[in-house]
Amino acid sequence: MIRFLDGYLRSPLSGIAPWILMSVLSSPGRFEEAVCSALGLTLLTMWLGKRRGISIHALEVFGALFFAVLAVVGLFASDGAIRWMEMWAGELTNLCLALFVIATLIVRKPFTLPYAKEQAPEEYWGTPVFLRINYVISAVWAAAFTFSAIIGTVGVLALHNPDDFWTGWVLQLAAIFFAVAFTEFYPDYASAKEAAARGESEPAPSVLTLFDWAPMFVLIAGIFGWVTDALPDAVGIAMIVVGVIANALVSKLAPSAAPATDR
Repeated sequence: MIRFLDGYLRSPLSGIAPWILMSVLSSPGRFEEAVCSALGLTLLTMWLGKRRGISIHALEVFGALFFAVLAVVGLFASDGAIRWMEMWAGELTNLCLALFVIATLIVRKPFTLPYAKEQAPEEYWGTPVFLRINYVISAVWAAAFTFSAIIGTVGVLALHNPDDFWTGWVLQLAAIFFAVAFTEFYPDYASAKEAAARGESEPAPSVLTLFDWAPMFVLIAGIFGWVTDALPDAVGIAMIVVGVIANALVSKLAPSAAPATDR
């Protein structure tokens, strides 16, 4: 349990998780709950990190300030302002986080770099492959949050429903799950490609592992959409069937690793 906790606190996901929570929970009538939950998780993460001797990162500080401001707004804003925030809180959250990540790339300090330094030996910190890995992973997260902000805006403006099943939930969560999978995949893949360039052979994860979460995700989304009547029966059942079949295929076909020189 302690090892899992330390791994989480040293991962970029610990700083991102409150933002994901805010984006997922944000919907009409739940603004205060979403803000308080995100702020509470941020403060808990910072406190646990301090107790475990892990540095507080810029993303956590930015998140604490952002959610604290929203909490104050929720206390003093008019009913009309609260309704506006309830409608746009998810998109505002994704946009602010995307801008934060993009800013770290512009100043050449990708937000994943401090987390990576806590997990890698110091002799690797200045190597080109180490820096490239962090630039690429940070860029993928920026793209995921930008996509979520855009697709959420489509739900509000085009569908007039910030809580739409597809634009408010499924597509945004899919982007986050892909970014999480990429964060796990890319360091080993990039290191293996670097070794291959030097004429060495090093096991590399299969590109298919980037999507091994997708079948179960489709299955769960289909079940949820079916039982909540967010989807027509035929669509929900079809997603469940596709998820079951795809999950069986992926478990059989996806190799755990392959030599980088074979790619």
